[in-house]
Amino acid sequence: MKITKKETGVTLVALSITIVVLLILATIAINGSTSIIKRAKLEEMKTNMLLIQAKAREYVEDATFKMGMNPDEPKKANVRSKVYEENAKLQKVAEGEVPSNFGITDTTTCYWLTPEAQTNWGLSKMQLEKDEKFLIEFKEADVTVEVYNTKGYQGNYSLTAMEQIQE
Repeated sequence: MKITKKETGVTLVALSITIVVLLILATIAINGSTSIIKRAKLEEMKTNMLLIQAKAREYVEDATFKMGMNPDEPKKANVRSKVYEENAKLQKVAEGEVPSNFGITDTTTCYWLTPEAQTNWGLSKMQLEKDEKFLIEFKEADVTVEVYNTKGYQGNYSLTAMEQIQE
């Protein structure tokens, strides 16, 4: 009588199938997490811009109140300088300094958010990437504020445009 030894173990085919299944699962997980990270970055940027907008509204309301009814241009310029630059610690935008993709033609009421303003406004924990800045456009006529980011997200740079992104 011949005794045969039964071999047990993992075959090369079973091992290959297992590796392929694991690679497929890893690919799905990586793609899923990449979209989650992108979405989180968008939400972080929008949140920062909303915080800036809320604080900037206080200053545009203050400036509008101090200008009074039918102010002339010198008074407007004086009030803007006092409220936006001295009180809010913002930096006036120089002529030609606004990126063309922002679509701003009149930079009279445009200011950069400075690190000092960021600290004074309670936004010191906001992390900015290299060369990233926030621009604030005060619209005194209707007492509103538009916030722009120099990095943007998917070709959108203003808060209004980013709020319309549906993913």
